[in-house]
Amino acid sequence: MARSIKLGHCVCNVQQGCPCDTFKNHNLCPCAGEKPPPSAGPVSLMRYVKKAGCASKIGQADLKRILGRLPPVTDPNVILGTAAGDDAGVYRLDDRHSLVQTVDVFTPCVDDAYLFGQIAAANSVSDVYAMGGRPLTALSIVGFPIDDLDGGILEAMLRGGLDKLTEAGCSLIGGHSLIDEEIKCGFAITGLIETARTVARDCARPGDALVLTKPLGTGMISFAAQLGRISPECLNEAGASMATLNKDAAELMVQWGAHACTDVTGFGLAGHLVEMARNSGVSVELDFSTLPVFAAAAECLENEVLSGAVDRNQEYAQAWVRVADSAHEQNLPILYDPQTSGGLLISLPEAAAKQLVAALHARGHGATSIIGRVKARETGPTEGGVIVVNTRLANLIGQRGALRCATVESGPLKTVSREMPRDTNQEETRCCDGGGAAAIDEALATPDRYQTFLKQANQPGLIDARGKKLMAIALSVAQRCEPCLKSHLKSALAMGITPAEIDEAAWLAIAFAGSPAMMLYKEASRELL
Repeated sequence: MARSIKLGHCVCNVQQGCPCDTFKNHNLCPCAGEKPPPSAGPVSLMRYVKKAGCASKIGQADLKRILGRLPPVTDPNVILGTAAGDDAGVYRLDDRHSLVQTVDVFTPCVDDAYLFGQIAAANSVSDVYAMGGRPLTALSIVGFPIDDLDGGILEAMLRGGLDKLTEAGCSLIGGHSLIDEEIKCGFAITGLIETARTVARDCARPGDALVLTKPLGTGMISFAAQLGRISPECLNEAGASMATLNKDAAELMVQWGAHACTDVTGFGLAGHLVEMARNSGVSVELDFSTLPVFAAAAECLENEVLSGAVDRNQEYAQAWVRVADSAHEQNLPILYDPQTSGGLLISLPEAAAKQLVAALHARGHGATSIIGRVKARETGPTEGGVIVVNTRLANLIGQRGALRCATVESGPLKTVSREMPRDTNQEETRCCDGGGAAAIDEALATPDRYQTFLKQANQPGLIDARGKKLMAIALSVAQRCEPCLKSHLKSALAMGITPAEIDEAAWLAIAFAGSPAMMLYKEASRELL
């Protein structure tokens, strides 16, 4: 601490002064390894991340643009690598065998630490399974806010991953950890494959049927859970699917002569399917009525509970998607929903596909379905793309009625709401400070002076009262504070501000804050406007 005081800032964090708030408030010096006891009780892991699961991955368009500028790999033993953009890298060892290597790391998509570790492991070995390979060894990779959370949570994550790797016959032999504000977990996997039996992504053939082995919608369900809008039972149901290994599907697809395969993860079904079709030189007809979809995800579609990752995936893949039946186009976002530890998407002869589905059903994978057909490449704007037919969702899996009404949340990232005493004589009293109290002089943070500050801030000045009120609405939407928003909406209407003006201000905020802000505004405006 003496060095920190001499330097004028903390030696562990140059962005904060010394003594830091922890020392002043608790007489503890984090730099010396001192820290308060961890908070007791269960912890919601998804409150410690901005984007859940594979939605935290960099988008397909950005990734392709960056990877496209890297020099090519010229080693002749690299059978599949970065240039191919496949699920995993394949490196030839000898005339018969090749190594399969992959790595996957992402943020929590469920709240239970042990289950999250299982999902992280299942997702990591999935790329090896998608090639028809057998995972052998694993290295763990974790990021964890050890100064904020009990180390027992990290232990549970790793224990879940270890148990799932053991189930896969894969040995954990080491790993790496770092302190991170967001929780992350994943594994680098090395597997073995017979080179001649490698199942690549880019070998789909006209006449093949397409099989999907797990339900879609895990991204929407995890996002709804971040908003507090999904039941724990439904989240656990999706979590059980995410934690299920693709081991059976991998073994059986090789047995039944699969031509091509990829696992469906962060780029969504459309992103992975478009890559399979374009690189195989074919087109694909996708029948929505046969898509296995979690019933809770269908409810998310109905209520537009969609994360920003859906838009990001759609931005890239929609250029190669043609919708032949738009009767239920509200269901189309399921194409772009980022899946975490999704199923295998397998292309194989139709007769073999039916046998594969029956065999997987017999092993307990009841959601496995034939979802489309591979056709000769069609010319036109979506050449080598996906043609969507029958947009009605008819193959719904799991619990129904799981989506809850919107609740008051300050956002998916860990935050603390500072509640101020309500003064019934002051309309401008709010439930939160908009996250800006740290920038206000400490004296203003006391209740009485803070209310005075709020009143003065809302007085007309260079910006008139109407303009400030519309700004307040936009900020309430952006900060996703329901009590603030409702109070400002009522006073705006009383001032004679029209719903159209309010709508314009709110949608400007939504453009910055995304889908959660949109959901909040829609709920409030439905009630008050």
